[in-house]
Amino acid sequence: MAERSIYLDYAATTPVDAQVVAAMLPYFSEAFGNPSSIHQAGRAALEALDDARETVARALGASRKEIIFTGGGSEADNLAIKGVALAQRQAGRGAHLITSAIEHHAVLHAFEYLEAFGFETTVLPVDSGGLVSPDDLRAAIRPDTVLVSLMYANNEIGTIQPLAEFGAICRARGVPLHTDAVQAAGSLDLNVDALNVDLLTLAAHKFYGPKGVGALYVRRGTPLLPQLNGGGQERRRRAGTENVAGIVGMATALELALARRAEHVAQCTALRDRLIAGVLERVPYSSLNGHPTQRLPNNANLAFEFVEGESVLLLLDQQGIAASSGSACSSGSLEASHVLTALGIAYERAIGSVRFTLGKSTTEADIDFVLDTLPGLIERLRSVSAAYRNAA
Repeated sequence: MAERSIYLDYAATTPVDAQVVAAMLPYFSEAFGNPSSIHQAGRAALEALDDARETVARALGASRKEIIFTGGGSEADNLAIKGVALAQRQAGRGAHLITSAIEHHAVLHAFEYLEAFGFETTVLPVDSGGLVSPDDLRAAIRPDTVLVSLMYANNEIGTIQPLAEFGAICRARGVPLHTDAVQAAGSLDLNVDALNVDLLTLAAHKFYGPKGVGALYVRRGTPLLPQLNGGGQERRRRAGTENVAGIVGMATALELALARRAEHVAQCTALRDRLIAGVLERVPYSSLNGHPTQRLPNNANLAFEFVEGESVLLLLDQQGIAASSGSACSSGSLEASHVLTALGIAYERAIGSVRFTLGKSTTEADIDFVLDTLPGLIERLRSVSAAYRNAA
């Protein structure tokens, strides 16, 4: 058992803030009513739901009528992509879609699903820093293009896209733009008008809210077919009794995230840069994945040649350090991250990549412990590598 515990996997999930827990508690047992019921208990739940919707809408610079609560970010992505694409085809506007090679699987798999039903997808490439070219987007839009989905900030490498520019291009051509902004909340501006987006996805557990609740912003007038059928909840766009406690928690967490954003960005940026500089200085054959400056303040994705990321993670975990890897074991062999390979990173470097993501509890002492620990772990793994011995 490790003597200390250092959590550096905040991009995967975050602990629920104590203020968020406190806001949620009454809706589990005291104000437990169904917001669709007309009695007093139902009205109390509906009031909480309406207040939460107003809070989320205000954070996005949107109308409350443009907010749909979902069961998480993946559901919100699927609703946005399938809902708009199917509505557009139903109206006879076309069946061509555009996305990028580094999207979250919730987006990519939704596109693959639609391809089975006759849709055609253009997948935009990225440069070595993970950026999509606005010129590539402009050239890809066709008369039959009905939706573009490009993420705001990447969950693996932290690269931030020029989203407002993408939005201006799409708007000029009359094509709706969806963005997966799951990693952006708490670090970047979420104003939907400034970003020129028509649909935007959020997931509460990425900004110190509960798991199992998300939100989708849908600009008024954007065609959307519901993907869950049943009751008339969420203005008939997403059936199912709303998770009132979770939604209250999400709204509280988003409000806190916006209030703390400047402090969060400053703290994480300083610690992130300390970590990156320290690793590159102390670990030979290491490099940074993603854009060097246009990246999330809490993201450091680092590649270590001559090792496997999964092995690095196991040794880090033994020292009480939690991080994540750019590779996954599939059928007995390591599979490189689709994001890293899209950047043109060689397989050997991609499978040796480790993502460290920082959060509000991360301290300078945590980073220093990682910097004191990591080089020895890497050297230990490399000691059994013939390729490393030959390179050294």
